Amino acid sequence: MDGVNQSNFLVFRLFEWYNAEVAKVKRIIVANWKMNPSSVKEAGKLFSDVVKAIPSLKNTEVVICPPFLYLEQLRKISRKIILGAQDVSSEECGAFTGDVSAEMLFNMGAKYVITGHSERRARGEGNSDVNKKIKSALSVGLVPILCVGESARDESHGYFNLVKTQLEECLNGIQKASISNIIIAYEPVWAISSTVNRQDAIPADCREMVIFIRKIISDKIGVQTKMPKILYGGSVNDKDVEGFLKDGGVDGVLVGRASLDAEKFSNIIKVCEALNK
Repeated sequence: MDGVNQSNFLVFRLFEWYNAEVAKVKRIIVANWKMNPSSVKEAGKLFSDVVKAIPSLKNTEVVICPPFLYLEQLRKISRKIILGAQDVSSEECGAFTGDVSAEMLFNMGAKYVITGHSERRARGEGNSDVNKKIKSALSVGLVPILCVGESARDESHGYFNLVKTQLEECLNGIQKASISNIIIAYEPVWAISSTVNRQDAIPADCREMVIFIRKIISDKIGVQTKMPKILYGGSVNDKDVEGFLKDGGVDGVLVGRASLDAEKFSNIIKVCEALNK
């Protein structure tokens, strides 16, 4: 593979084993509701149904990222689930029509924020834009969830270089300690349900990229610095989530469509909680 030799892969398989077996940290399940549902009443019902369906959580952190205008209402329902946002402005304040600042999101109850999602990138958002948004989020105490991933897998393995570039440019100028607190979400666009002629990803696809991501991050921050958590997001559902959590080398998942079904999403949470016992 371009830029990655076999010895590096063996080293990071061991490194990944260390993270899984020794670190003993909570896994994270993040829901991205996207532009759904259409009313605050529906949002409240979906949120409440998930809260009622899941057990008391000891080993899993659950984050729901609704449209930002629902944040204030949802935070009144339950503290069992943490709230996040789907995007953030790179600007602090001022004449930026339609933007929502990091401070606004934080004050509305968000703790996390998704940055660099493939749907935002498809509409023209570049790595430099994502970099500014991450810095804006960090400045007020929000935890950025940085999405990276290739749109297709070519035989020459050029997709590794694409992900490397995304990581390096999106994390440019960010201190090592802050990178440790960022969450990386590997999101293969070719596996997302909205992609034309999509294909199913398997845990081995995920694990391969996760090892590569850990290598890129460790080169940037050093092996002595705490590694950021890595999630998988590619139309994960209640049927395949166990495989990705067990064999994909990840610390959790980013859930799209399945998070809009309270039963399916709660089942994903239950699977994660059971695996961590």
